[in-house]
Amino acid sequence: MEGNKRLASLDALRGFDMLFIMGFSHLVRSICNLFPDGADCYLAKTMKHVPWDGLYHHDTIFPLFLFIAGISFPFSYAKHLSNGKSRASMYGKILRRTVLLVLLGLVYNGFFKLDFDSLRVCSVLARIGLAWGLAAVLFLQFSTRVRVWISVLILLGYWLLICFIPAPDAAGASALSMEGNLVGYVDRLMTPGRLYYGNFDPEGLLSTLPAVVTAMLGMFTGEFVRRTDVPERKKSGYMGLAALVLLGVGLLWSLSFPINKSLWSSSFVLVVGSYSLAMFALFYEIIDVRGYQKWAFPFIVIGLNSVTIYLAQRIIPFDEISGFFLNGAASMLSEEWAKVLLDIGYLAISWLFLYFLYRKKTFLKI
Repeated sequence: MEGNKRLASLDALRGFDMLFIMGFSHLVRSICNLFPDGADCYLAKTMKHVPWDGLYHHDTIFPLFLFIAGISFPFSYAKHLSNGKSRASMYGKILRRTVLLVLLGLVYNGFFKLDFDSLRVCSVLARIGLAWGLAAVLFLQFSTRVRVWISVLILLGYWLLICFIPAPDAAGASALSMEGNLVGYVDRLMTPGRLYYGNFDPEGLLSTLPAVVTAMLGMFTGEFVRRTDVPERKKSGYMGLAALVLLGVGLLWSLSFPINKSLWSSSFVLVVGSYSLAMFALFYEIIDVRGYQKWAFPFIVIGLNSVTIYLAQRIIPFDEISGFFLNGAASMLSEEWAKVLLDIGYLAISWLFLYFLYRKKTFLKI
């Protein structure tokens, strides 16, 4: 495999990840509701975020996307250099992408309402931009070995900060609670506008630091895949073993620093890093190594325009379009089955929108 060849597995995995944001998680919950007590079953619950400590599938979507963005960078950087562009010019590209993602995050949060007092500055897109951007700068500045040690120091330092320094303005509250953690305190002190939970934001400033390591784990993976001294047939196996190591360390660490997406705890970084690496190894082995690609086409269509669909669902009323075509049929069904039908319609309309862009070769590149 050529060192700068585009990985079909990356686009497919990104599309699989975004499928849940695109409406599949709602569909799964609607199907669960067809059964007695289905709304309370584990499968339905795992399609939502865990309230605080713990891990559901829905908590893996965001870090997996950031991990994938990290994998892409060594390839895009190699392509950048092969096109005759300088290493220094890459810094400008990183800065532009970071700023654009922060701005798009503001748009997603309602910038054009012009209600700046209640505008939420923190966002998913801003965290992706900042965490990926910082990880990319570290990639350009330091060797792989040094970056490994930087990752370790970030996770250890973050653990010490969060576990042993409670918020000064929440006397008596646990340092690991929503009320008493240092992450929320920093945002209450420094972040303008509205925080997601009023006194705490899951995409806050301080918790962006360990998210940098999530992007760096992806970059380590991208570097490994580009290596030519490791046989292609062995790479997935090595990644699987590395995923087991991350999982073991993360679970052990969770005994003192619980797995927590809202805090982006160090144990969360490792456990979800394990999941992300294992999923990539699986997709890479099936699609890029063994060459089975046709089955992944629906995912690739999504993955090539992932940011587009994330923003479009905020702007385009796909639910109303689905209702326009399906409300008549839904009215003949029970409430539970009607919800399933409309959710299928929503998912289908969203995918067809992306397929139209795919056929027109229109992609939002950031």
